[in-house]
Amino acid sequence: MKPTYLTEEAMSSFISAAFVEDIGPGDYSSLSSIPEGKTGQAKLLIKDDGIIAGVELAERIFKTYDPMLDVELFVKDGEEVKYGDIGLIVKGSSASILSSERLVLNCMQRMSGIATLTYRLTEKILHTKARLMDTRKTTPNFRLMEKWAVLIGGGVNHRFALYDMVMLKDNHVDFAGGIRQAIEASRSYLKANNLDLKIEIETRNLEEVKQVLKVGGVDQIMLDNMDYAMMREAVSLIGDRYKTEASGGITEDTLVAVAECGVDYISMGALTHSVKSMDISLKAM
Repeated sequence: MKPTYLTEEAMSSFISAAFVEDIGPGDYSSLSSIPEGKTGQAKLLIKDDGIIAGVELAERIFKTYDPMLDVELFVKDGEEVKYGDIGLIVKGSSASILSSERLVLNCMQRMSGIATLTYRLTEKILHTKARLMDTRKTTPNFRLMEKWAVLIGGGVNHRFALYDMVMLKDNHVDFAGGIRQAIEASRSYLKANNLDLKIEIETRNLEEVKQVLKVGGVDQIMLDNMDYAMMREAVSLIGDRYKTEASGGITEDTLVAVAECGVDYISMGALTHSVKSMDISLKAM
């Protein structure tokens, strides 16, 4: 369930940077109050119902900070949990447990909130072919984990960043001078620079959809802020020539109706930018 972009190097860099941010020159609270050599254990207590995410990352964080910590996992990423469940028990240096506690909790709380929301929304559209997809509306420097959480919750990752796909939004089209100009310029650029990237283009109405179909040369067409009738007609016009993505102001209340229009994907920025974190705590035993 780990995405390809979450390499060992990427995960190590994230954890290292996060520890620098949180601990800096030292965790003086623990260094000053905990006797040297003191050992103990703590349990990760789940205080909400939902889908757990970040368990694998939590183990990695503990082990990165102190390889001598022993981590016993009781749940796996993607499993349903309920209030009162114990996610893991960590044993070893008391100071090490305390110094790494907040990073573990910050990651797991947010990732579990994202996975829970993604799972709940995905369940609503299982009767359709549509797949729920994330966006780049993520927390700076935490995108790796937020997109991983979407996958854990059963969603689909869109492009990871600006460099792994060409996405021609309305502003690109307008600045380029039109749909044909934007597509042709992008294809020429990719060829000239020996880049094998997919191209998606945003359309705002049926006339723009028809223009894209006439020009061709893309892999996916975004149907942006269209009403249901227009979206159904756009899907019919496109047929199976290109994948379709519905986007723009889609909420939990409108999700099912959008999915029933026949699109392949539905992108929702709310999966990562408007999520409630799961309540999780670490308690000494």
